Amino acid sequence: MAWQPQSEQLKQLAQCLRDSLSGHDKNAQKNAEIMLKQAKASPDIDKYLVYLFSNSQPPPDLHMDQANYHSVRAAAATMLKNDIKSSFKTTPDSSKTYIRSIILHGLQDPNSQMRSYAGNVITELVRQGGIMGWPQVLSDLLALASNASGNVSTQAQEGGMSALTKICEDSRKALDREYQGQRPLDFLFPKLLALTTSASAKVRSDALTSINLFIPDKAKAVITNIDDLMQQLFRLASDENDEVRKHVCRAFIHIADVAPEKIVPHMDGLVDYMILQQRSVENADLALDAAEFWLCVGEDEKLRDCLGPYLPKIIPVLLESMIYSEDDILRLEGEKEDAELEDRAEDIKPTFATSKAARLTSGENEGSASAPANGTATSGSGYDDDDLSDGEIDGFDDDDSMGDPEEMWNLRKCSAAALDVIASVFHAPVFEATLPYLMLNLSHAEWPNREAAVLALGAIADGCMGVVEPHLPQLTPYLITLLLDSEPVVRQITCWSLGRYSGWASHLDEAGKQQYFEPMMDGILKRMLDNNKRVQEAAASAFANLEEKANTQLKAYCPVIVRQFVECFAKYKDRNMFILYDCVQTLAEHVGPALAKEELVNILMPALIQRWNKVDDQSREMFPLLECLSYVATALGSFFSPFARGIFARCINIITRNLEDTMFANQGGAPTDAPDKDFLVTSLDLLSAIIQALKSSDSAELVATTPNFFELVAMCMNDDNNDVRQSAYALLGDCAIYVFAQLQPQLPSILGILINQLELSQVLLDGEETGYSVINNACWSVGEIAMREREGMQVYVERLLQKLGTILFDEKVPESLNENAAIALGRLGIGCAQYLAVHLAQIAPPFLRAIRKVMWTDEKGHALTGFMQIVLANPQAMEQSLLEFFGEMACADRNIVLGPGEQRAFQDTFQQVSRCETCSIVDQS
Repeated sequence: MAWQPQSEQLKQLAQCLRDSLSGHDKNAQKNAEIMLKQAKASPDIDKYLVYLFSNSQPPPDLHMDQANYHSVRAAAATMLKNDIKSSFKTTPDSSKTYIRSIILHGLQDPNSQMRSYAGNVITELVRQGGIMGWPQVLSDLLALASNASGNVSTQAQEGGMSALTKICEDSRKALDREYQGQRPLDFLFPKLLALTTSASAKVRSDALTSINLFIPDKAKAVITNIDDLMQQLFRLASDENDEVRKHVCRAFIHIADVAPEKIVPHMDGLVDYMILQQRSVENADLALDAAEFWLCVGEDEKLRDCLGPYLPKIIPVLLESMIYSEDDILRLEGEKEDAELEDRAEDIKPTFATSKAARLTSGENEGSASAPANGTATSGSGYDDDDLSDGEIDGFDDDDSMGDPEEMWNLRKCSAAALDVIASVFHAPVFEATLPYLMLNLSHAEWPNREAAVLALGAIADGCMGVVEPHLPQLTPYLITLLLDSEPVVRQITCWSLGRYSGWASHLDEAGKQQYFEPMMDGILKRMLDNNKRVQEAAASAFANLEEKANTQLKAYCPVIVRQFVECFAKYKDRNMFILYDCVQTLAEHVGPALAKEELVNILMPALIQRWNKVDDQSREMFPLLECLSYVATALGSFFSPFARGIFARCINIITRNLEDTMFANQGGAPTDAPDKDFLVTSLDLLSAIIQALKSSDSAELVATTPNFFELVAMCMNDDNNDVRQSAYALLGDCAIYVFAQLQPQLPSILGILINQLELSQVLLDGEETGYSVINNACWSVGEIAMREREGMQVYVERLLQKLGTILFDEKVPESLNENAAIALGRLGIGCAQYLAVHLAQIAPPFLRAIRKVMWTDEKGHALTGFMQIVLANPQAMEQSLLEFFGEMACADRNIVLGPGEQRAFQDTFQQVSRCETCSIVDQS
């Protein structure tokens, strides 16, 4: 006999479920929640829940109206899904069987919300139990969706298809896995294809949604059926339903990505089709999906050239799509001056720190492994491969739907990005197709047209620079006047567009700079103090872009720039501080010591310190601020000394607190207590920058004020986060260079941790590329320590040789890692040559192969000096590698980068090796 609920228990449960949703009676709600928690202990609780949910009418004993019963069913479905999610393994098999036996009835419910709840429960059952835990479910859902029995309502078909789509979304990989020699997807995919012929538009659309999930993975089932899929897509291309056509567009995009050869023969028809769909102004989602086609094809080397004949058709539709919609125009016209308004917490985007300590290529950054990397503008009103920005083109994200409209991926941004990509492929023809539009709209009376024209001009900047350049002497002054446009949105996009052309202006001759670059720079700087926050942000982003492109050309303008930045510090609210930090650090990176002047330090540093004192240790603003100070410290050098002690101490406090929080979390603290590792990364990087910047004696004094300094460094070297370890090893290398006397007593424990870190197998096990960057920095640290400890490294040489040799012989690791391992091994030879000499015949070939690719820096000079010491200890072992060795040394005289004393020693050592090898050859003769 089938299971039946107890009447009284059913009534109690229904009442509790209803009360749990009672917003007006808090006591009843609280009591209900307590009773529901207690009810979970009952082995039959899930049976009761699915019984209540699956009955569309209230059972007679409940005495409940339909409205209240609807709420009970919704609560029951939610609780059931959560129970399955959290307790599936301990749920009695009888309950699982009962749920599976009746939950499918929920898909035939007349209420669409209930059908959706049923689909959620079914999906969770499959997710927790696996495909083979309920193998019949796919057939049952397919039968329901396809009306196999001939008597299923359209609503039930749509419910079945919706549930099937949810399973495809949640179990995509599992469906394409082999079970007893068969893949469920091989059976499922043709059925999904057949469902695209359903009379229900919802079923057709969901079937295409499911199909589109599998195309990017190049599943065997997709490739086998791709011709049939293409034919069906052509049939559906004229479907009357917008959603169906939207998924048709997506399918063609996916196919273009995985099987471009299938697209090429149909390009003529597809171009016309996508243009038609992109002009579906009443359906922005459909238009956006069509516009994505140009991006996909333009970025594909096998397809992009096919677009050439169609540019006169494509470019106009892209330009049309770049004008703000009517709704956006109404919204934006209401935005005026808001610079005095405080930012809300939700207005400030999360900031994620990136380690500046990667030593990815040997010799590119002389000295420290933590030399600040390229500062990139990440905000503003435009887009760029280098400065993806808030206001224009960030990239697609489904989660954007609830955010700031200006930060959402949309038709306008996609069209501008596509124009940019196509311009980078076709150059002059794109400009020729764009020029009539620019002439008509750049000075248009309506601001949306002006704005779109400026956006278009900026979009083609990189790809069409050669053909736009002759027009820039006329265009640039006009764009500068648009910086004063009455509409903030026009000022915003003009900042971005000028930033895209700043490279041209900054590299003109002196007269040209005076005529074009200086007014451009001045105009953008002034907009950084605009009374509209979005314009401020766009101007700051554009100026960071200008800094990148102008580079050292900005040295002469530092006083003007710094004063403007300081005014921005006084005016900006919290959100725009983030991009302002980027402006400061990018300037510091590119002009370097030009900032190290007392009058500039006295202007800039008080503004930074004022902000430093205001920002809380736990604030996410601390990340960009710490990064900014790292660049500033490097640029200012000893001029940073007056500010170093307090900043150094605070970094130590942040690191200490973070490590303590980590220990608490590892010992069973609440998940919310897990610390953010970005605090460690940015603090370690700033410590590195300070130690590099100051005189060695001043750096040593700072380290001495922290008795447990190297204990903290060691803990960070052992952290479970790659970025933290990477920065810790960069700091360790800097300590070896600048404060070795303090480091030396700690070497036994430090080197023990470091040697364990030189383990490739762990990186392969983790599968994270950042693991290689950690080993890179660890190798670099070994080399810096070996340069100073020399003979003291003898106790570690065998273990180090084993680890470094494993790296050198592995040709699958990144090239930069081989190079750094070679440098470390060579430097180790300076003090431990005799211990390495016995292995010379084995290590010489991979060492020479790797060192040949390293740029000529002092590090390479040291490594070769050490290698030659090894050769002198065992010259006969070089018999098979002499040609490669002398080939490399032939380049040394004109390329070697060493101090005078070191260079003389290098040459003397080489002469000894030459004589030694000559004698060895003679003896063998």
